[in-house]
Amino acid sequence: MKDELHNVISGKSQVRFGTAIQAISSYLDDGAQASRSDSDQKRFKKQETEKLELYISRQSLWIDDIDFSQYVSEGAEQKVYLKDSEHVIKLNDAIYYTSWKDYFFNLLLHNYFFSDTAYELIGFTKENEVLYAVVKQPFVEITETTNLQQVRDFMTQNGFENNRNNDYRNVDLGIILEDLHDENVLTRNDVLYFIDTVFYLTENFWKKV
Repeated sequence: MKDELHNVISGKSQVRFGTAIQAISSYLDDGAQASRSDSDQKRFKKQETEKLELYISRQSLWIDDIDFSQYVSEGAEQKVYLKDSEHVIKLNDAIYYTSWKDYFFNLLLHNYFFSDTAYELIGFTKENEVLYAVVKQPFVEITETTNLQQVRDFMTQNGFENNRNNDYRNVDLGIILEDLHDENVLTRNDVLYFIDTVFYLTENFWKKV
């Protein structure tokens, strides 16, 4: 599986709605890494954002017709709006990540593991000088409150261990998956739907198998 995930991240293998995300990730992948210091990380992301905005303009990926009256909710990292009866759109500024590239990796990993709620990157927008990725995702109508023990059981069966609260990790793959509480994992007819995931790749992920 690790080889397969490497191929998805690098763009060698396809994943649902992955083509546009892989193209941007490849464009941003110049080999540079953010420093450990906060100031260097902020500088790195600022430069990366400027580079990303050039790509967005060249590829005509700006979106200016979002219906903000269809507001649903928001968290620390994103704002959610109803798109139609079957989809929502989410505006995410990648605040949970030190780089935009890591955010796009998160989208690819989500679409690999949870293709039934795959993110489709449809463009970008800016609000108060903040850049947001705009993704479309299926709308999940819940029928019952999510049982977090059921989430833990599901994750354990798929090779992840619960290391604290609602956070998980797969040491062999080098993947961390955080914040799987009952607002990010919904339940419809006793089936779990992972709608908001926060994937991180550790150094172990990049080690050769």
